[in-house]
Amino acid sequence: MITTLPGLYLVSVGVVKPAIWIFGWSEHVVCSIGMLRFVNLLFSVGNFYLLYLLFRKVQPRNKAASSIQRVLSTLTLAVFPTLYFFNFLYYTEAGSMFFTLFAYLMCLYGNHKTSAFLGFCGFMFRQTNIIWAVFCAGNVIAQKLTEAWKTELQKKEDRLPPIKGPFATFRKILQFLLAYSMSFKNLSVLFRLTWPYILLGFLFCAFVVVNGGIVIGDRSSHEACLHFPQLFYFFSFTLFFSFPHLLSPGKIKTFLSLVWKRRILFFVVTLVSVFLVWKFTYAHKYLLADNRHYTFYVWKRVFQRYEIVKYLLVPAYIFAGWSIADSLKSKSVFWNLMFFICLFIVIVPQKLLEFRYFILPYVIYRLNIPLPPTSRLVCELSCYAIVNFITFYLFLNKTFQWPNSQDIQRFMW
Repeated sequence: MITTLPGLYLVSVGVVKPAIWIFGWSEHVVCSIGMLRFVNLLFSVGNFYLLYLLFRKVQPRNKAASSIQRVLSTLTLAVFPTLYFFNFLYYTEAGSMFFTLFAYLMCLYGNHKTSAFLGFCGFMFRQTNIIWAVFCAGNVIAQKLTEAWKTELQKKEDRLPPIKGPFATFRKILQFLLAYSMSFKNLSVLFRLTWPYILLGFLFCAFVVVNGGIVIGDRSSHEACLHFPQLFYFFSFTLFFSFPHLLSPGKIKTFLSLVWKRRILFFVVTLVSVFLVWKFTYAHKYLLADNRHYTFYVWKRVFQRYEIVKYLLVPAYIFAGWSIADSLKSKSVFWNLMFFICLFIVIVPQKLLEFRYFILPYVIYRLNIPLPPTSRLVCELSCYAIVNFITFYLFLNKTFQWPNSQDIQRFMW
């Protein structure tokens, strides 16, 4: 039933074995539940430090208050509810986050060999983390493309009249990408920068061939499919946890004004979204059967109760997606392209609606939006603290039993 590679177990051995040698503890003590969970507490401390370093690297330092905002942002993400909860259990989330964030940080500092190695470590915790190693390579490519794009725009402004039309920017970018990819010099530069990630990609492909697929263990319960509404669930998830930054009267007014100006485009997007919800909504057997998880109740009391609800939520999905894209407009178009492609590859093939799958893309998204005002960060942190308190209260105090089992069951993410 275990479907992840043994990264967490190997690290655990690396922690508990020295404890036997140094302190003379018995294997019964060092391999206890508490000691094994302590491994994730170590990862959580590392994650806090990595988040702070990433905020310092990613965010500009041109404001006097930015240091306070970075510290508050770090603290907020460190207690992000779905991640924070699993810091205290023997799950792969904390270690997966640690190695992926570490790989991203090394990529930003230009240490691409180290970044690729750390990406491999992240892959050992969860196979889908290979996509975030690809994202690191994409970050390098996006940086080079952005530099070349700026140079190209300056040349065109001097030589040619601007192209007009609703898809003018899209056409220009497409033409630029085609011309850029036809240059051997450009490709060789990108190859020299990203070859460690390419090597990691070949190793991953070899694993897939030898293993006969990306999943190990119970493959019947983890079959890939085109579950397009997973994107909508992620947008909703992000809107809920980042509402101080994404949801405001001004944002809603701007969105409605844009919808009115481009009503044909939004009408088409709505039709496509309704079609995707209609044809590609799946309910995994775990989602329907396991009443310990919050997703069970979200599905049962929202989506399953009234069939029409999943279609009525489409406008909210579109607003959430637009708000997320709008909050990332400070990043280059090529960075956004890389991020959303990786997001798509990570979550759309997953049949199971599981909030844990959203943790990494959410954290990477949150790292890259502009630092919000202190008041919004305090609001966000307070909401996270409340959600964490409720989650732990339910987990510890509202236990129950299944009819066919004597084990105690608990409500959890």
